[in-house]
Amino acid sequence: MLSLLAALSNGSYAPRGASTALRADLFWANAVADSVLALAYFSIAIGLALLIHRRRDFAFRWIFWCFAAFLMADGVVHVMSVTALWRPLGGAASIFKGLTAAGSIATAVALWPLLSKVVSMPSRAQLSDQNAELEALIAERDAALEDLRQHVAQRQELEAALLQSQKLEAVGQLTGGIAHDFNNLLQAVAGNLELIARKPGDIDRVVGWSASALNAVERGRSLTGQLLAFSSKQRFDLNSVRLGELIGGVKDLIERAVAPLGQLRVERIDPALNVEVDPLQLELVLLNLAFNARDAMPEGGTLTIAVDRASDAATRDLPDGDYVALTLSDTGIGMSEDVRVRATEPFFTTKGPGKGTGMGLAMASAVVRQSGGVLAIESREAEGTSIKLFLRVATSQPRRVIGDDARSDARVDLSGFTIALVDDDAQVRGSLLDTLLSAGATVEEAAEGGAGIDLVRRLRPDLLVVDFAMPGMTGADVVRKVREDHPDLPVVLVTGFADFVKLDAVGGPQVAVLWKPFEAQELLRKVAGLLRP
Repeated sequence: MLSLLAALSNGSYAPRGASTALRADLFWANAVADSVLALAYFSIAIGLALLIHRRRDFAFRWIFWCFAAFLMADGVVHVMSVTALWRPLGGAASIFKGLTAAGSIATAVALWPLLSKVVSMPSRAQLSDQNAELEALIAERDAALEDLRQHVAQRQELEAALLQSQKLEAVGQLTGGIAHDFNNLLQAVAGNLELIARKPGDIDRVVGWSASALNAVERGRSLTGQLLAFSSKQRFDLNSVRLGELIGGVKDLIERAVAPLGQLRVERIDPALNVEVDPLQLELVLLNLAFNARDAMPEGGTLTIAVDRASDAATRDLPDGDYVALTLSDTGIGMSEDVRVRATEPFFTTKGPGKGTGMGLAMASAVVRQSGGVLAIESREAEGTSIKLFLRVATSQPRRVIGDDARSDARVDLSGFTIALVDDDAQVRGSLLDTLLSAGATVEEAAEGGAGIDLVRRLRPDLLVVDFAMPGMTGADVVRKVREDHPDLPVVLVTGFADFVKLDAVGGPQVAVLWKPFEAQELLRKVAGLLRP
């Protein structure tokens, strides 16, 4: 080893070309070969470096950099070999070659462990198969999602149908009390009309009798409006609602629900307290809970409704915000712990066959949950039950609907206007005819939808008054047909049936809906509002 180092360091070297000087062909063959190899190594090394630089996602990038460095060093070695043909480089060339050899050995040592990893990497065919499997899984997932969407839609339809049946059941349970109330209302109307017929000349008393009859009609209209709201299909529509006014409006129905043995007590409610609910759905919840309370008090008792700020809302797993607790407490038989836990399950009931569907509390819980609240039950056997509805306090004030003053005594003059009147009920049609004629309008009438369409086409009136519920062709059908020839014709649609979907289909700025029963002045104001906007 010492002699080798001494030989490298003594500086007595001859040019590499000296050994081939006697043969020119060998000299130039070595020069050209080394030059070509150097260029090839440099070219490959630069190409690898550019590829690795631009494709940063390559696996094992460092080994490619090692290859590039190795090839670059080999290119330098060949350049030195060409130079050594004319000029000896001495020990520097040998040292550089030694370093290059060491680097190549290190690269080779690092390469071999990578071979197993590279071999285990998937081939193009394997990647294609895996992509096909992935596409199949995606297709299977999409199909599962579509099935899930269909199941969700079916469940929503089922829940809507159950809610609708619960509404109808509520109306059915009120039938007896409603029949009694309506008989009283009819008696008030008939009695006052009979008095008016006997003494039409007694003006002062006739005014009083007619006011009494109209008051009975107004009470009947309020009751039928509530029943139609309960029985009709409604979209869930959250609004800011004055809780005191809502409970006051449904109080009469709740009293009928617990009668005749039960009594209702409503504690004072802050009139400024507003909650975010669907008012019709909450009224239905209160009515169904009243039915449950009545059934839980077979020997009679008291149902108490109270409203307080919910101090324990934070323990009910509710979102942040302010809540009130609307509590309905009865003095009935109460529930066992097992029954209380399952009380809100759909179709779970402790009542006998034909006495309950098991949907009352389930529906109530669903409505409160959709309103952003929660329903809680506190009950002990023989001690009664308290149902607490935790409702979110509304952040906005309720909308106030300002309607026409139907009781105004201001005279409406319809002179010069022609009106087409279509109604299948002769008595109702006669009443509407007399009302419009008394205001100065020119009126022609028809008793069914087809004749009404012909009447409009012939008469070309200024306005159409049409009843909604008629056999064969409904008022909505008449309006659609008439609008084909008279798209801007004002229409007053008279109805006592809350089919909101069909009403919305013909609605618009030129359509006014008048709900039966109504006063003559209200009809005239609706007509005048459309004719003189």
